[in-house]
Order: sequence, then C-alpha cells, then structure tokens
Amino acid sequence: MTGRHNFDVVSTKDVHIGRVVGLRIDDVTMPGGGTSTREVVEHLGAVAVVAIDEDDNVVLVYQYRHPMGRRLWEIPAGLLDVDNEDPVDTARRELAEEAGLAAREWSTLVDVAASPGFTDEVVRVYLARGLSDADRDEPHDDEEADLVVRRVPLDEAIHMVLVGEIVNGSAVAGLLAAHTVRSGAFDARPARTAWRDRPTRFAQRRRTPDGRTG
Repeated sequence: MTGRHNFDVVSTKDVHIGRVVGLRIDDVTMPGGGTSTREVVEHLGAVAVVAIDEDDNVVLVYQYRHPMGRRLWEIPAGLLDVDNEDPVDTARRELAEEAGLAAREWSTLVDVAASPGFTDEVVRVYLARGLSDADRDEPHDDEEADLVVRRVPLDEAIHMVLVGEIVNGSAVAGLLAAHTVRSGAFDARPARTAWRDRPTRFAQRRRTPDGRTG
C-alpha cells in the first residue's frame, strides 16, 4: 500500500542555529485536513568506519560522549563539516585522525538514520580493509584528547553489540553489516554509491550570512 498524502510544510520557524545542529519548528499538513507541529533537529551528517585488519580485528575507539554522560565504545567517525569534501574522503581523514590508519580498500556498508522521528541526521558507514599506519596529528583539546584506540576480533565486537556494551547506532549497524559481509551473505556496495538521504539543509545554512536557507 502506498501513501498518497503530501505532508507539506505550511510554515517554519528557526529556534536555534548552532555549530553542529540547528532546531526548527515546522507546521505540516496532516491527512485529516489539519496541521501538526514537528520539531526538527538539522544535522551536518556524518561518516563512520568499520576498519578491519588482516587478522580480522576491528578498530574501536573509546570516547566520552557528553549527552550520555559516559564513555562509549564506537568506531572511528566524524562530521561532514568540510565543504565539497567527498564523504569517503572524510572517512579517510577521520580514520587517520582518530586511529592513525590508512586503508587500501573502501566500500559502503550501510546508511543509518539516527532517529528520523526528530532529526535528519544520517550516518554513512564504510568498510575499510588493507590497513596501514598513517600520520596522526596531535588531538585537539576536546574529547578526542582522551580517546582510546583498541583492536578487537570482529566476533568479539559483535558480542559487545549483542550484550549492550556497544550502543552507538552507527557502530551497531556497521559492525553487524560487516559481519554479514564477511559471512558472504551479502556484498558491500562501492564506496561512492549514491547517498539519497545525505543531510544538506544545515550545511547550506552554514554557507549563508544569516544562517538561513532559501
């Protein structure tokens, strides 16, 4: 069954425009004829990397996440915050910055809509193989200055997901997808596969003097 209603935005108001996210309120037409208010968190979008070495170990990072109030086991990741940078090049940069690694082979695993009920954030997760050492800059004076990097067997990482030790959404999805690809049940997509749901609205705001689109 295909829905037929067009959920048109009849009015919109900016509440906050920050460095990483923006918050707007939309009035949207509903199928019954009325309108309903929707709060939308706009996001730059991000990439993440499941980096697997020749011994089937995956690279994990242990990083403090303030909204959660604790450190989380994750995979290397970062914002799409450089204008006109291809997402796979962002992934290469983040893997070097966070883990001091480069990769010879890149492919696309999954695209993860973080919480589509209130945010347009989508993370593309890549699979990186053929790892080698890369130059790593000194971390800035933020959470990354306290970042811990560890390699664990992919099967151990899957266990960490299933027992709740890894809860970051892109890490959970990426690790499970990598496990599926390793099993031969499915092939990863090319690295530069078209990205339909890549967020763009907030990035456009950053390019305008008043922080507004349109």
